[in-house]
Amino acid sequence: MCCMSQRAPLSSAGSRRKRSKGDLTSQAILDTAERLLETKSLDEIAVDELTSGAGISRSTFYFHFESREAVLYALSERVSEGLYESAAMWLRRGSEPPADSIRRAIAATVALWRQHGPVLRAAVRARDTNSMMRDFWADVAHRFIDSTAQQIEIERAAGVAVPGPPNARMLANVLISMNESACYNMSLGRKSAARDRELVETLTSVWLRSVYGASD
Repeated sequence: MCCMSQRAPLSSAGSRRKRSKGDLTSQAILDTAERLLETKSLDEIAVDELTSGAGISRSTFYFHFESREAVLYALSERVSEGLYESAAMWLRRGSEPPADSIRRAIAATVALWRQHGPVLRAAVRARDTNSMMRDFWADVAHRFIDSTAQQIEIERAAGVAVPGPPNARMLANVLISMNESACYNMSLGRKSAARDRELVETLTSVWLRSVYGASD
């Protein structure tokens, strides 16, 4: 259900753990990077801007991250967890009607792209030039495609989904690629709740027709 919120909430015990100085420093670097990505590409961001925004020295920065690309990698990991959580609304839908679970999953994905669009766009672009980001996106794609294909096969076996294309993994690949492209382009435009709702409904309809043979 990927189109690339934060990691899943910590348990009550974990949330009581006091964050270390190192955790807070890393967080400050990540927050600074995400803010700068709203107006600049990764290549345009200088390490000095990251250190200034986080209130640290260059040596402290390199203690936590070996490069700007490593910062983007960490940001991407953080956001991708939110995408996995949104996809789970359909992957583990239980007795919820497919239309409702798919719509909720896509709506959550669109919201994440709205919230973290600069990070996700930078990550998508970086996979073409940076091996670390290329490997990261390959792992993300495999996880989404495998899980989606498995769910399609489960729904078909239960008689809920239509037979459709015989290769469920190829269908999953196409649908996930569609979501990513649509969300990427949407995130470039001015925020519009109406357009976001229209995108959610359009993607939901395509998924429902492709997997279940129905529009709702």
